[in-house]
Amino acid sequence: MSKQSNRSKRYTAEFKRDAVELALSSDRTVTEVARDLGVSSEGLRNWVNQAKVDRGEGPTGALTSAEREELARLRRQNREQQQTIEFLKKAAAFFAQETLK
Repeated sequence: MSKQSNRSKRYTAEFKRDAVELALSSDRTVTEVARDLGVSSEGLRNWVNQAKVDRGEGPTGALTSAEREELARLRRQNREQQQTIEFLKKAAAFFAQETLK
């Protein structure tokens, strides 16, 4: 009896793109296509929805993949800058204490 990992599988962008095109061009449901490809139906459904957003066919206000990537990059950059600011505050406080001695 083998245990399945709780971590999700990682699929290449090419695989996702091909799976989405197959789901959109097929007369079958997303669930049927997902079963044939060996992926979760919810995962494929998410890929299809994101592809529609990227094509401008999604709901108003939905973020495209490029916007999501930029948001993640900016959040990471912001977090790094906040850490730098905290470090500099601590360093300034330390050296201020040193000069008072």
